[in-house]
Formats: sequence, structure tokens, C-alpha cells
Amino acid sequence: MSSFHERNDRKSRPQKAHGQAPESGKTERGRRFTQRRDDLDGWIWGRHAVEAALDNPQREGPFRLVLTQAGAQALESRLAGRRDLRPEVMEPHELARLLPAGAAHQGLALRAPVLEGVDLETLAEPAEGVIVMLDQITDPQNVGAVFRSAAAFGAKGVVLQDRHAPALSGALAKAAAGAIEAVPCARVVNLSRALERLADLGWRAVGLDGTAPETLAQALDPRPTVLVLGSEGEGIRRLVAEHCDALARIPMPGGFESLNVSNAAAIALYERVRGESGGG
Repeated sequence: MSSFHERNDRKSRPQKAHGQAPESGKTERGRRFTQRRDDLDGWIWGRHAVEAALDNPQREGPFRLVLTQAGAQALESRLAGRRDLRPEVMEPHELARLLPAGAAHQGLALRAPVLEGVDLETLAEPAEGVIVMLDQITDPQNVGAVFRSAAAFGAKGVVLQDRHAPALSGALAKAAAGAIEAVPCARVVNLSRALERLADLGWRAVGLDGTAPETLAQALDPRPTVLVLGSEGEGIRRLVAEHCDALARIPMPGGFESLNVSNAAAIALYERVRGESGGG
């Protein structure tokens, strides 16, 4: 197809060396994109994740798009008129060598500056709806699944601690199935201070704790709410829990002590939506 060129004939875009300083930009709507040294080799793969990234008007290049012939056919209409892309068509095994072992790429992969997010105030104002905060959740598939649930239940955004959360790319983007393009993310240095600031802006924090006396249904109310979730086993850290207005548990009559954090997030978000709609 004329809009694609073969891998052996391409003239690659110049890439910044790993030793160069990070560069960042900011769009009119406030979402930041930063390409850090450790993210220069990051990829997004899988059809839903790549399509959503290409459709996101807030994303800025440079881009590198690699596809199999089947992937090129799937994206042909989407790429019509895109002058910022020089798609490279290659064999599936060649594409797989660019990605982590076992990556289910579905014939599509995109390298782009990592989507970092918005500042906390931009996310929090006006105070309405629900925000999800993750306390030291480091598994990218779990974080990606939380983004997917956040998108499904209309959450206003997700808050991550910058040092203890994966970049919004790779396995996280694949698990999110495009949700990182739809759900704003704020990365903060300190979650406790972030909760203090959110309280100042009119938010109430409810932390999930399997030992809490209150159930989630009892603790939730219609006020703007931050749902705070910790890692499976460890839970929310003490200082973060102390900054929550309430701690609540998900009733589990089956006897299991804890849920995967992405499952817990989905249940908590559903409970919040159910309460808003007056469900009994």
C-alpha cells in the first residue's frame, strides 16, 4: 500500500540519545507529555491501545509506528492523511523482537513520548465525581486494569505516586486497552500531601481496608470522593490511611482475605456509581 513503506527502505526519524536531557511539552488542555531517559525505549502495543493513542489529539510526537501487513490493513483508514507518521511494515517476528518477550502485539506497536498526566489541581477542580488513588501499586497490568475500570465507571481520574508507579506505556497501556488516553492521570511526589490538598479542594477520601468495621456501601456518600487503594497483602500505608476520612472494607462472605487491586477498584467504583444512582 502506498501509505506504508517497507522496513528496509525507511529513513528513520532522528532519535535523541539516551544521554540527552528529558524534554517535555504541555498542551492547551493541560496534559503533559514527558520523554525521560528511561522511557526512550518504551512502546505501546495491541490494537486497542495503539488505535486509542493515535486518535488522541493531545499526544505529541515524535512517533514510530511499526506494523505487520495485517496491522497495516487494519489501520489504513485511520492513518490516511497523517503526515506525522512513517509506518514501518515488517514481519511478525521482527516486530516481536522490538518488544518485551511475550508481548501480545496483535501486529501493531507504537513508540511515542510517555503520557505523564495533569497536575493535581487540574484533575481535582471542580470537585465532583470520583478519583482513584493507588498507593504503591507497581504491577503495570494491575494499574492498566484499574485505568480500564476507571474509564468504564466514569471516574474523573487516577492519582499515582511518581516514584512507585509504572510509566503509562508497555504492558500497562495494553492492559488498559486505550483507557490511559481517556482517563486523566496525576502523578504526585507524596500521597499524604496530595490527600491534604484534595481535602482543601473539597474531596473526601475513603480508603479500602479489609479490617475496617464499615463496609464500602456504608462509608460512601454522594460527596466528591477519592477512593484510595493499596497493594494486595500490604494494603494502604499507615500515613496514607491516616489522611483518609474513612476506611471501609468490601464484604467477602466467601472467606478470601483480599482481592486483586484491580478487582477491588472495579467493585468500589461500581458501588459508588450504584450509590449515586440510588441503587439499593
